[in-house]
Amino acid sequence: MSTTSRRYAALAGITAAAVAIGIAEPVAVLTGPRSAPLVAVGGVVVDAVPESLKQLAIDLFGTADKIALLVGTGLLLGGFAALFGVLAVRRLAFGLAGIAAFGVIGVAAALTRSGADVADALPSLVGAGLGGLVLWLFIAGPFELDPWPWSPPTPIVPPAGAVPPVGPVPPAGPARGSRAEPPSAASPTPEGLPVPVTPAAPVSPAGPVMPAAPVAPGGQSAAGAAEVDPESRRRFLTSSGVLLGTAVAAGLGGRWLAGRRGVSAARDAIRLPAPVAPAAAVPAGADLSLAQLAPYVTSNLGFYRIDTALVVPQVDPDSWRLRIHGRVGTERTYTYADLLARPLVERYVTLACVSNEVGGDLIGNARWLGVPLRELLDEVEPDADADQVVGRSVDGWTCGTPTAALRDGRDALLAVGMNGEPLPVEHGFPVRMVVPGLYGYVSACKWVTELELTRFADFDAYWVPRGWSVQGPIKTQSRIDTPRARNRLTTGPVTIAGVAWAQHRGIRQVEVRVDDGQWQQAELAPGVSVDTWVQWSWRWDATPGEHRLQVRATDATGETQTERTQDVVPDGATGWHTVTVTVR
Repeated sequence: MSTTSRRYAALAGITAAAVAIGIAEPVAVLTGPRSAPLVAVGGVVVDAVPESLKQLAIDLFGTADKIALLVGTGLLLGGFAALFGVLAVRRLAFGLAGIAAFGVIGVAAALTRSGADVADALPSLVGAGLGGLVLWLFIAGPFELDPWPWSPPTPIVPPAGAVPPVGPVPPAGPARGSRAEPPSAASPTPEGLPVPVTPAAPVSPAGPVMPAAPVAPGGQSAAGAAEVDPESRRRFLTSSGVLLGTAVAAGLGGRWLAGRRGVSAARDAIRLPAPVAPAAAVPAGADLSLAQLAPYVTSNLGFYRIDTALVVPQVDPDSWRLRIHGRVGTERTYTYADLLARPLVERYVTLACVSNEVGGDLIGNARWLGVPLRELLDEVEPDADADQVVGRSVDGWTCGTPTAALRDGRDALLAVGMNGEPLPVEHGFPVRMVVPGLYGYVSACKWVTELELTRFADFDAYWVPRGWSVQGPIKTQSRIDTPRARNRLTTGPVTIAGVAWAQHRGIRQVEVRVDDGQWQQAELAPGVSVDTWVQWSWRWDATPGEHRLQVRATDATGETQTERTQDVVPDGATGWHTVTVTVR
C-alpha cells in the first residue's frame, strides 16, 4: 500500500472515531457528562497510571493537567483510529472490531465510575455504532473512492495454453516478406555491416506466447494500476470533511449543553447568610502590593485547582445531602438548607497542595465561610477509636483526615462560601472541607457528600495506596516571588520579597542570604492568623554580577525550614527556594 493510500485509509478511520466521540457528547447530556467516553476513559487513566506520571503531568502542566490529559487521550485515540482505518481496507471486519473495542472500553469505563448506572453506557454504545457505520460508508458504502487508491491491480490473464516468454520479446513489426521486412542476419547494412537479429520466441502448439505486462514503478502492473476518478476523490474528501465538522460541532455543542444544564444558575441564586463570627480584618500592611509578589488574599479565579475530576461535578444544592456515619453513636444526614440555617463562621485559611514543589504556586489564601466540623462531629458522637474521618466526594474520591485535627479547636470548616460568595463550582460547590495545617489530599474534600468515621488501620483513602503518606501535616516553607529567576537587575537597592507559611503554627521569622553568605533577617508583614501565609521583604544592595538568592523560614515552634531537598512524594517537598539573578 502506497503512502497516499495509507493517508486515505487513516483519514477514514479518524473520521469514524471523531463521529463516535462527537456524537457521544450530546448523548451524555442526558446521562451525565462523566459518561462521555473521552471523560470516562480519562478518569480510568487518572486512577490507573503510576503516581510518577501523574506528578510529571502536574509538574509540566500545573492546573492545566486535566486539559492535557484529555488532549493526550484524544491524540492517542486518533492514532489507533488511523491504524484501524488502514486495517479496514484489508478487511472491513478488522476496522469494525477496532471501533467495537473502543465502544467496549468506553462502556466499561463509564460503568465502573462511582455512582454509575446502566444508562451511563449509552453514549459509548451510540458513539461506537455510528462510528462503525461511518467506517463502513467509507470502505464499502457510497462514500468510498472508486476505485480505492489501494485497490489490488487487475491481473492479466493469458489465453489458455499460452507459454510465458523465455527471453526478450521482439518488438512488433511488419511481417516477413513485406516491403518493410527487416534485413536478415546475412543482409548487410548500408555501411556494409551485418545486423544481428533477435530470434523469435518459440510458439507453443496450444497458442501464441503472451508477452509480459510492463511493470509500474510501485510494483503493480501498469494495466492494473488503480486510477482514482477525480470526482470520486472529491466525494470522499467532501464527505469526510462534512462528517468531521459535524463531529466537532456535536462535541462542542454537547459540552455547551452540559454546561447549560449545570448548577451555575442555582449557585447564582444563593444568598449566603451573614456569619455569626466574621473573619478578622486583614491588618494594614499585610499586603505589600509589590510587582510579582502574590497578593495576601488569592482571588477565586486565581486560586489553584488540583483534583482528579476531569469534568467538574455539577451538584444541585437542593438535592445535596451530607451523610455522617460509621463508628458513631448517631448517624445524621444534613441538607444544604440545614447548613445555611446553622451559625456560620468565617475564617482566612491558606490551603496548599502536597504536589507543590519548593517555590511552586499550588497554594492560595482565601476567606472561607462554613460550619465548624467539630460541631457536626459532636452531634454524631464518634467512637473513641475512630481516629479517621473519610470524606467522600460525589465522584467517589476519598481523603482520610485525622479525627483529632477536626476536634482540637482549629478552624476546620464544612465550607459553603469563598471570598464572600458561594463556593465556585470548580472549588467544590455546594460544600467542601477546609482544614488548616493539613495538605489538601488528606483534608480538602470538594463536592463532599459523605463523612465516615473509621480507623486508619481499616481504610486507606485514595492517595495512600498510590504512595503518599497516611497523614499530611503541612511543612514550614518559604518562597521568593521577586525578583524572579534570571531577572536582570540594576546595581543598587533591590527589594527581595515573597511569602512564607506554616499553617496552624505560624511563622516566627524569615531569613535571606546572597551567594551563600550570612543569613539576613527579613521583615515580616502582619497576618490575620497562624492559619495563613505571611509576606516578607528584605532590602539588598545589589552589586554587578550573577548572584544566588536563598530563603528559609522558622515557624512559631522554633523549627527552621530544612535545607535537605526532598521530592513531593510521599508527604511534601522540602528544601530552600533558590533563584539566580543577574545585576548590571
